[in-house]
Amino acid sequence: MAGDQNYHKVKKVIFFFLVYFFNQICFANTIQINKIADLEDPWGSTFVNNKELIITEKIGKIKLVNIETGKVNEINHNINFLVDGQGGLLDVIYQDQYVWVSYSEDRGSGKSNTSIARGEFNNKNINFKNIFQASPDINSGYHYGSRLAIKDKQIYASIGERGGGMIAQDPTNHTGSIIRINLDGSVPIDNPKFQGQDNWLPEIYQIGVRNPQGLTYSKFDDKIYASNHGARGGDWFGEIKKGENYGWKILGWGGKNYSGIPIGPKWKPGFTKAIQYWVPSIAASAITIYDGKEFSEWNGKALITSLKDQSLRTLDFNDLNNVKEEIIFKDKIGRIRDIQVHPTNGKIYFLASDSLWLMEKN
Repeated sequence: MAGDQNYHKVKKVIFFFLVYFFNQICFANTIQINKIADLEDPWGSTFVNNKELIITEKIGKIKLVNIETGKVNEINHNINFLVDGQGGLLDVIYQDQYVWVSYSEDRGSGKSNTSIARGEFNNKNINFKNIFQASPDINSGYHYGSRLAIKDKQIYASIGERGGGMIAQDPTNHTGSIIRINLDGSVPIDNPKFQGQDNWLPEIYQIGVRNPQGLTYSKFDDKIYASNHGARGGDWFGEIKKGENYGWKILGWGGKNYSGIPIGPKWKPGFTKAIQYWVPSIAASAITIYDGKEFSEWNGKALITSLKDQSLRTLDFNDLNNVKEEIIFKDKIGRIRDIQVHPTNGKIYFLASDSLWLMEKN
């Protein structure tokens, strides 16, 4: 009996090794990934044209990278950032000669919170002005979020709950929410506060998130999607829905506290239900809905990057009752912080391991 069990164990190990080896060969034959440039703790990126990316470094620098030559130039700026734990310069997005940056703002006495600044693009120096400041000021280096996405004439931003847990259920502050503002920082007149949610702050669009480090717009269905870190498990990908509540910290999304104590149910009626959950945690990071030529077979699918298992995954969520997930690669370029699709050719760029990487077909 023991011999049979050992035989089956060895057979199983060999099978998984062969599957892994086969996948690596297929990956090597179809896709290649190359380093473009070295950076220091890069966080967010955005195309300004077909040749250049603006990249934020969490340490406080803004870089302009030529993706054809690998040349890196620094752009001077006046942002009042605070590097504290997970905070610093965070996401960046460009549109129509303007640049928006989300960051942890130095509010004095060691306190900070997520802010958004806007400036007119210049490849040497950008003079930013704040258009949004999350409240309250908090003495914590945890869970800032923070991604940006533009839909129509509004900008959406994910604001982390700063480790405060149930604070994400309090719409009289911004922490643990998705906010929506106009591109100039003014408040849309159809935000939830003006449509029945009287006690919500005017900028808040949805509440109950923990540490959402992915946010993107999909032209395929005209919706905004987010990814969110759980604690020990409970990462998710889901749609951003006006006036709704993702449930943190009433819900645990399948995860537990770091102490091992259960948080709450995965989901229950009355709360927004995510499209996909990950237990254990993959540390879901930046996301995009692919739209391009290079990997046209992925058009309309979500691309999910991760920090913990250093993977790129595709999600086919056309049928919400049958979501299909595929791991494209793992452990090749390190912890993946951001992903961008080239606006013309559809090749994919990653920020990972203090570098900018290009993924394309062989």
